[in-house]
Amino acid sequence: MISTPLTAELVLGALELERTERGLVPHRLPARARAQNADPRLAMAEAQPAGVRLRFRTRADVVELETLPTKLVYVGAPPRPDGVYDLLVDGALTAQASVAGGNTVTIDMATGASEHRAGPAGTVRFAGLGGHPKDVEIWLPHNEITELVALRTDAPVEAVPGRGRRVWLHHGSSISHGSNAASPATTWPALAATAAGVELVNLGFSGNALLDPFTARALRDTPADLISVKLGINVVNADLMRLRGFGPAVHGFLDTIRDGHPDTPLLVVSPLYCPIHERTPGPGDFDHEALALGEVRFRATGDPAERAAGKLTLEVIRDELARIVAQRQAEDANLRYLDGRELYGEADFADLPLPDALHPCPAAHRRIGERFAERVLAGA
Repeated sequence: MISTPLTAELVLGALELERTERGLVPHRLPARARAQNADPRLAMAEAQPAGVRLRFRTRADVVELETLPTKLVYVGAPPRPDGVYDLLVDGALTAQASVAGGNTVTIDMATGASEHRAGPAGTVRFAGLGGHPKDVEIWLPHNEITELVALRTDAPVEAVPGRGRRVWLHHGSSISHGSNAASPATTWPALAATAAGVELVNLGFSGNALLDPFTARALRDTPADLISVKLGINVVNADLMRLRGFGPAVHGFLDTIRDGHPDTPLLVVSPLYCPIHERTPGPGDFDHEALALGEVRFRATGDPAERAAGKLTLEVIRDELARIVAQRQAEDANLRYLDGRELYGEADFADLPLPDALHPCPAAHRRIGERFAERVLAGA
């Protein structure tokens, strides 16, 4: 087997590669942004390589990727399955595999305490690929921090020349990150990018689409041909701000993006349909009765009457985002608004309900991806 050094030429979708003693950790926020963040949830989310994939050209019949994953364990919750590695050959999903073991972070949701335990690296092995020339992609697990240790093949590999594809830069919440998707290549942004033939850079951060200025600067500084920002749900379920603060924060976020992308098509997407937060403010919380039965579900704990005092709901968020975009369009011809319910609405909920009351199922991810590709990416 031939070992090939892992370099930025082979790793797509990451904003930065951190060199470690053993290999590389792909990051979806640059070091300067990470230094300004004090939230361990965001630190974990940005290091989970949603949308990050290895791509190379080879005649290899056998491909091995050695990694050191970091897996999450929630006290009292059902065990999470191992992260999935999707193998695509010439664009077609061909095989899947997982790495057992690795590091673990055990989180007590009642206290917020966490414990880290070191574990061994492991290897995913794909064989029987044939000795013909082919483009190979390995999409890394979207829900596990993944340290890349070694790439081994039975034939040489080389970087794939640029394809001239448009780059789609997307920011969003856990749904954009891929929560409840079956695998990394079947999150809705990955499916939309594949359908439209664009290169995805996914800055979807579970629980952390919170209008952080350092995230806006990361979007500002990342080359892109199309940018979309899906805003609102995390601001509601974190109960982060009131209406008075939300509007100016959105303006500031968009202003920062425009500092680096003055004319790039920019799409603001409001929240998908989510009954628990449509008219009920946050904060969101686990449904502890369901958790005691081994089932993960979420609930809204706010009081709908508090909307009068400026508390945010999804209905309020959509109205405010539509107003802001309409106002800015007078000076920004490349700014658009999309109501998230066009991607997943009330009828979709009746057909494909949210399994945990917050995140879409794999079939809904596919539906959302197909709609976004058709309504946004195809005409961009």
